[in-house]
Amino acid sequence: MNKYLRQLFTAVVALFVILGLSSTIIMAVRANALNNDPRNARSLYHQLGAYRGAILASDGTVMAKSEPVNDAFKYLRTYSNGPLYAPVTGFFSINQTADRGLEASRSMLLNGEADSLIWQRAKAMLTGTTNQGASIETSIDPKLQQVAYDQLGTRDGAAVAIEVNTGRILAMVSTPSYDPNKLATHDTKAASQAYNELSAGQNSPLINRATSQLYPPGSTFKIIVASAALETGDYQTDTKIPAGASYTLPGTATQLPNDEAPGDGVNGQISLQEAVAWSSNTAFAQLGVKLGASKVSDMATKLGFGSTITIDGTESTGTPMTATASTFPSDPTDDKLALASIGQGDTTATPLQMAMVAQAIANNGKLMQPTLVDRVRAADLTVLSQTKPQTMANAFSEDSVDKLTTMMESVVSEANPQLAIDGIKVAAKTGTAQIGIDNSAIDGWVIGFAPADDPQIAVAVLVHNTDVHGSLAAGPIMRAMMQEALQQ
Repeated sequence: MNKYLRQLFTAVVALFVILGLSSTIIMAVRANALNNDPRNARSLYHQLGAYRGAILASDGTVMAKSEPVNDAFKYLRTYSNGPLYAPVTGFFSINQTADRGLEASRSMLLNGEADSLIWQRAKAMLTGTTNQGASIETSIDPKLQQVAYDQLGTRDGAAVAIEVNTGRILAMVSTPSYDPNKLATHDTKAASQAYNELSAGQNSPLINRATSQLYPPGSTFKIIVASAALETGDYQTDTKIPAGASYTLPGTATQLPNDEAPGDGVNGQISLQEAVAWSSNTAFAQLGVKLGASKVSDMATKLGFGSTITIDGTESTGTPMTATASTFPSDPTDDKLALASIGQGDTTATPLQMAMVAQAIANNGKLMQPTLVDRVRAADLTVLSQTKPQTMANAFSEDSVDKLTTMMESVVSEANPQLAIDGIKVAAKTGTAQIGIDNSAIDGWVIGFAPADDPQIAVAVLVHNTDVHGSLAAGPIMRAMMQEALQQ
């Protein structure tokens, strides 16, 4: 009898062990996969039935919030002025996982499931109240965001403004944009149709052109080549370098001309400052070849090229918001190095990356980590986290900064007086990148900062597939953004 009891006891213990292991696997190991499985209706109702925290601009303007509704999901995510802030907020949808913007990077905080909110969840459970997610306070300046958005209008492009000393992103606009409210609807058919329409094609408005699209930066990249030259100690603003009306790319019969006659220099020579001011292709193509790929690449790398840039969030808070890595060719032949040195060929960059280049120059050579979130607050207004400025790299010396600033000021004072602002010194670099079949179209660029003698704001603007130079396509947008930021 004892033998059978022992066998029965052993069998019962084994079953409990199996049950415990299977429960552990389901609740811990496979929890995330099961929660994200679109077939899991319970998870869907749990997520949509949660009171997500608000996403706020720097002045308290509500960009996204949850509103109670009379349906099975309890709350509806709504976006005020949705297209304006879509590149920042992303979207929260009934049938698409949040995969972009703050809705994704701070998802665990917004829905109240983050570890830092454990006491809030316990309190809600004990009191029988609704668990509320944390609110996200961003660095976005609504007025500056609106100016950039209005200025870009119906054009395909992006604009980014960064606070010089901190790296806080003050504006991040991408056009064409989209309305997240169309994806947040609880009508699954309508939400699916909206997503399919928005996500179709290479020019999808869901793509954040400020962070996720690469473009040839054109002549704005010449500032990086100039930085590399200055850092060698062999070049000054008045150093004469080879230029000329045309330059034959090494090992080819291809002729590279200048856009404007002053870029040709005199007797085949031009000062480094004049080469920047008049955006001399022949000068910078030859300068890049003279410096060598290693020196130019090293400077680009210091400024963020070659690395994916995390803008917000961690794996513990959701899906981090990142910027695609900008590129400079590895071990290029001299002909390709010449083109890469004027921002063409295999050199590509995001608008955020080029805004960071301007920010580093404006900040005495210190490249700051770009950020979108100032602080996170629990529902009881307790501050859960506050973002502090972080230096990513010391890209170049203050002596180089002074020279770069002088040269970028001459871009405005000599070649582009229409970019000047009364009573404010502006430092800038324009860019006109040839794109398309037979170079039939243009990506118009401008980067800059102001005031040049006491920098507060750094800006990058891109207008894609235009038909005029960057100074005309992107320049007025930068000027309007600077005026708005500096009059506040």
